[in-house]
Amino acid sequence: MSKNRQVVLASASPSRKRLLDSVGIRAQVLVSGVDEEDPKLNALAPAELVVALAILKAHTVKSQVGENHLIIGCDSTFEFNGKSLGKPGTPEVAIARCKELRGNFGLLHTGHCIIDTEQGIEISDLSTSKVYFAEMTDSEIEAYVSSGEPLEVAGGFTLDGLSAPFISRIEGDPSGIIGLSLPLLRRAVNSLGLRWEELSGMSVPA
Repeated sequence: MSKNRQVVLASASPSRKRLLDSVGIRAQVLVSGVDEEDPKLNALAPAELVVALAILKAHTVKSQVGENHLIIGCDSTFEFNGKSLGKPGTPEVAIARCKELRGNFGLLHTGHCIIDTEQGIEISDLSTSKVYFAEMTDSEIEAYVSSGEPLEVAGGFTLDGLSAPFISRIEGDPSGIIGLSLPLLRRAVNSLGLRWEELSGMSVPA
């Protein structure tokens, strides 16, 4: 990858930033401010919704930067019984959702949009994983919700936080469940003709 590319994460998610940091990618964070509750968008199927929002976030941030940038836009939702379960928002909703999900499974969708402003190329893609939940007790649910963690995360759970012990099994990409699929990002970077080893700060043999 050209060394003068600046990576921009079009998301306020600390988990997504930590994922990039974990593989050596130092990204500038620019929050898009996109309305994720737009009724027109929420009329879409869950898998379509997250890709549409990722594209919207990436393009919103694109207008704020110049050339030589690699913009990463992402959005996640949890699909259960065909419906999209976003952020619970309130303890009451989070408790009800935990009780509904315990002993069940659903699909965590994360949409991605990667824009290379230097080449004028855009790639959008989807990461989907199946998530299975343990039989949480009522007291475990109440304690978890009282932590505040589930209120502002898609589906009301996260693989890299306090709810990890309640996720009994996954089928798919762990980083995609957390919010940004690193294998998907690597494929996109390579397909753009860029170099993952340079993007991630790994040493390149002479």
